[in-house]
Amino acid sequence: MRLKRFLIGLLALIVLAVVGVLGWLMVAPPELLRIADGYAAKIICSNVFLANRDPQQVLDVDVTAAGNPVLKYIKQSVDRDGGTVTAKMLGFIAPMTAVYRPGLGCTLAADGNVEAVRKIALSTQPVIARLPDAPWPEGNNASTTDPRIAAILDDPKMTGPGMRALVVVRDGRIIGERYGQGFDQNTPLLGWSMTKTLNGVLLGMAIGDGKVSLSDKGLFPAWSDRRKDITVAELAAMESGMVFEENYGEVTDVTQMLYLEPDMAGFTEKKALVAAPGSKFSYATGVGMELARLWMDKQPDAQTALSFPRERLFGPLGMTTAILETDEAGTFAGGSYGYASGRDWARLGQFLLQDGTWNGQQLLPANLVTMMETGNGYPGGYSQYLTWLEGPKEDDATHFGLPKDTFWMSGHDGQSVAMIPSAKLVVARLGLTPTDLGWGPEPMVKAILAALGP
Repeated sequence: MRLKRFLIGLLALIVLAVVGVLGWLMVAPPELLRIADGYAAKIICSNVFLANRDPQQVLDVDVTAAGNPVLKYIKQSVDRDGGTVTAKMLGFIAPMTAVYRPGLGCTLAADGNVEAVRKIALSTQPVIARLPDAPWPEGNNASTTDPRIAAILDDPKMTGPGMRALVVVRDGRIIGERYGQGFDQNTPLLGWSMTKTLNGVLLGMAIGDGKVSLSDKGLFPAWSDRRKDITVAELAAMESGMVFEENYGEVTDVTQMLYLEPDMAGFTEKKALVAAPGSKFSYATGVGMELARLWMDKQPDAQTALSFPRERLFGPLGMTTAILETDEAGTFAGGSYGYASGRDWARLGQFLLQDGTWNGQQLLPANLVTMMETGNGYPGGYSQYLTWLEGPKEDDATHFGLPKDTFWMSGHDGQSVAMIPSAKLVVARLGLTPTDLGWGPEPMVKAILAALGP
């Protein structure tokens, strides 16, 4: 009888403990669970409403590729009429919702305020003219693959696991492209940190307008201390001297900013100065938010700022699939959330290869492209202006024999655009290729160069 009472009491304690833990998780979930659900809601939302992909497939493939085992326990729900995606751990813990708006893509309601996100919207949709029936990039027609590179593009070891889009451009024309199953020339794909370069182009246009200068200081009201000496040029070269944890595996500055903060730029602007501006290289996604807010605040009003990417870049270049998404405060996520098809990422690469000219018009100050091709003076392989001079798998001790003038857009999970002016070559490759798989684009780019010859 005593044993029976003991077991009943033990069971009651276990039930109470489980109920208590579940209640705690529901009322005050740990930040890591909120980040996991926020990540899932945001990624699923963009892929469903921009790329028309199946939400469960995105959860099962894209979201879980991040590697954290807790991601396997997330449940998702999509409200297509309301334009929302909600993700919850185990179906009821730490719910996070992302909201879609036409022309602006998806934004995570980091603080749960869905209506605040809905208010960040374009009052009118800037129209990007339909491309004419003409060869790429003036139109969207591409010839058959150059036979010299066909074998390279058909080799999975070269193109890498999880390849979703691969576009090769020589002399301003597409000479070969490949797409993964379920993806095609019109599928918008996330560039991750390639967005920093895209954002840099928009900043460059504001510089060309005379609204911003590379030498500007005192950039934000909160920077009344030593941070007032940080220049735009130092931000663009990743030399601000401010602290920022760039680690995606846990709760760090970058994951907190992307999935817990409604005002991402405001969060990064509060980071402390730990080194003299211009004294060292320190890569930080938060810089993309600061620069986006900087050029957006220089526009006449919020609607002009929100329309700026389409009016000034996507429209003129014919980037019909491109979307730059915002945070809840309405600032473009200029370090992470740019979507475009493989062909449109290649268009951006070709634009930079042409020193910022398009159809005979100089749309970007040419000196900025020169800065993109010039080192920032510190180890790390970064340029003076929001590009990389070393590929994703290169470092100071290992090089792949690519031409010295090669420069890159590079993003998380295998996104890259290699630009080689001397060879008049652009190679855009996007996919889902986590870094632990060990693949990099450099051998593929080198093989394409060798096959094409001088």
